[in-house]
Amino acid sequence: MSSALRLSGVGLVRDNVTILDGVDWAVAPHERWIVLGPNGSGKTTLMRVAGLYLHPSRGEVEVLGERLGRVDVRRHRTRVGLVSAAFAAMLRDGITAADVVMTAEHAALETWWHSYDDADRTRALELLDRMGARPLADRRFGALSSGERQRVLLARSLWGDPGLVLLDEPTAGLDLGAREDLVSRLGGLAADPTTPATVLVTHHVEEIPAGFTHVLLLDRGRVAAAGPLDEVLSAETLSAVFGLALALDHRHGRYAARAR
Repeated sequence: MSSALRLSGVGLVRDNVTILDGVDWAVAPHERWIVLGPNGSGKTTLMRVAGLYLHPSRGEVEVLGERLGRVDVRRHRTRVGLVSAAFAAMLRDGITAADVVMTAEHAALETWWHSYDDADRTRALELLDRMGARPLADRRFGALSSGERQRVLLARSLWGDPGLVLLDEPTAGLDLGAREDLVSRLGGLAADPTTPATVLVTHHVEEIPAGFTHVLLLDRGRVAAAGPLDEVLSAETLSAVFGLALALDHRHGRYAARAR
């Protein structure tokens, strides 16, 4: 498998509005990508296509060696880890954190639809522990803070040794402490050679964890720039995409942007 994810000429139109337009993009195994762009640039839609939850209007989508339209997406989704606000909103408030993680075994929302055993629970606890969320195992998902929920969902995304992990704005809505905790944990995952290909969507360069290798800049549904992070991410490219003169700083593996 040469690519964990490959999009060729992908476009998506809804109600005569073009959301994605001619997107060509490939993510190799074990690369760590940032998808960056302003509101309305198509970032979340791109993740829904990559996660096999949305068919494009045109173009080809290949995920882990299988082409969308020629694969059973219900089964193939179990090989893709996903963290998104839309998914979190579908979870029942009363489900426990450990059960949230275990549902990834069948890409489900509830454990009562399938059978699980002690080994499954042990694996769920191990993943929660990896994310610093082991004490949350028996707590109701609906009672968790935003930061706690994101750590639980991140643990879920690693279930079953996935080949691709998609993180759609995991730091959105977090306070400073919770954001920095999560960014640090994502940096730890990026540094781990066993972590699969990972894509992180964000609006803010300050939320790019250390260890991420590539960036895709989206502007009104089109790819404005893509490639190695240290080559592509610059004040000039950011200014063009966000329509504002920006300065960019890079210190100790982290970025910061401000208006000039």
